[in-house]
Amino acid sequence: MKQSKLKLRCTEDYAVLYWDKPAAAPKGAEYTVSLNGEVIGRTDKTHFTIEGLPYGSTYRLEVASGSYCVGVETLQFGKEKRRVNVTAAPYFCKGDGKTLNTDNLQRAINDCRADDILYFPAGDYLTGALQLHSDLEIYLSKGAVLQGTANINDYSPRIPSRFEGMEMRCYSSLLNAGRLDHTKGSGCHNIIVRGKGTICGGGQVLAKKIIEDERARIKSFLDDNEELVKSCENDDTIPGRVRPRLVNLSNCENVWFSGITFKNSPAWTFHMVYCDNIQTDHCVFESEGVWNGDGWDPDSSTNCTLFASEFHTGDDAVAIKSGKNPEGNEIGRPCAHIKVFDCRIGYGHGICIGSEMSGGVEDVQIWDCDFANSLYGIEIKATPKRGGYVRGVTVRDCTAPRVILHSVSYNDDGEPAPEPPKFSHCWFEGLTLTGRPLDHDHIWQDAAPIEIVGFDCHDGEIEDITFKDITITKESAELKLGLCSGVNLYNVTLSKPSPSGEGVPAGPDEGRVDPGNP
Repeated sequence: MKQSKLKLRCTEDYAVLYWDKPAAAPKGAEYTVSLNGEVIGRTDKTHFTIEGLPYGSTYRLEVASGSYCVGVETLQFGKEKRRVNVTAAPYFCKGDGKTLNTDNLQRAINDCRADDILYFPAGDYLTGALQLHSDLEIYLSKGAVLQGTANINDYSPRIPSRFEGMEMRCYSSLLNAGRLDHTKGSGCHNIIVRGKGTICGGGQVLAKKIIEDERARIKSFLDDNEELVKSCENDDTIPGRVRPRLVNLSNCENVWFSGITFKNSPAWTFHMVYCDNIQTDHCVFESEGVWNGDGWDPDSSTNCTLFASEFHTGDDAVAIKSGKNPEGNEIGRPCAHIKVFDCRIGYGHGICIGSEMSGGVEDVQIWDCDFANSLYGIEIKATPKRGGYVRGVTVRDCTAPRVILHSVSYNDDGEPAPEPPKFSHCWFEGLTLTGRPLDHDHIWQDAAPIEIVGFDCHDGEIEDITFKDITITKESAELKLGLCSGVNLYNVTLSKPSPSGEGVPAGPDEGRVDPGNP
């Protein structure tokens, strides 16, 4: 049997590896990790962290599950790097939470070479927008906080960006890398930001200042386009589109964030556009109370991987995007080869594909995640005008309140595509669906655990969707199906809760469903 390759990232004495979950691996499968033939650990996760070994050392790394070899790889730690302490000469940054460090921090970043690590000891480093560059490593120690200000002027100049599917000039984010250009590939590469520290933004305070300032700046446009304003989510939608993110990556390649806590962004937290090979692991995302407070947003990007992370967000924990009609259709850069695994949502909307997906989304793999404390669970959505496609989505061994594939009406400005969106070839296996979403007021509600409703137009059906080995943990449940075809249900079990809290199977249902209209 052909061995699958391990995916591995490492720096001088820190390595994180992961592997795809084998097709035959059951829930709770155990993996053994060995270095040079010696077992160093066992885990029921599909990732493993190694640290504390000698600088520059090389090992034969092997992962096995029982007698099955998952993969073999060579682990090569880097040579010891020079620590550049931002509080020492010549930068003298102050971690007192009061001193504005933007200029000194930017100078330290600019001076940092490939064989350096820019080191932040514990402290609260107040700063405005910072620009990262290629071949850069930053380490935030425990207690180190990179704290963004709530001053609009600290996020100038505006830079080419993309928000809600449209390219536009937005305020600079707290951390920025690359320059947006949909006609080109990578222009910035090899960035590492890791440690045990925090990157914190100006949050809703900064967001409200920017919205009011932008509303005044474009007052004539808003007054002349009352119907457009009315069609938006609210009066803040259009002026709110220029808000910065917390981390903004544009046309970047080979970027790794590990161990970081992201807090209090003024909009989306971690946004990557036209990027490739981005890894985020062992991170915490906190944006509860932030409007549009998404956690992790790959946007027309490829080979992006997220794992071992936790979310408490004011919107989607994960939002996979590829542009909005008509611009997204014309640019035509899909979001593809996205992996999300071993993640937990403490609160948030859930994991979402769309609604900006006009450039297409394909090959999304999700496994071993707990989305139970979310509003929507696992959601694929678009407006009838979007165009584009979502296909090749696989979700395995996860817990969620529900799975939804549907048409939505919001964020629907823009000229329609010539054809409606197409959702197809989605596989859901080994899921536990509670039918109990957690709403914005942290109150549990009842909902259909499976909802599939396509687009009410010609060729607007959702098709080829399979559910296998699904457990629904409700005394009774209604599945909502309409405007879809080729929906397959195999071994769907209604599990009646017992007094002890354990499920009692209520009987499987196998078959093929070809529903028509709702």
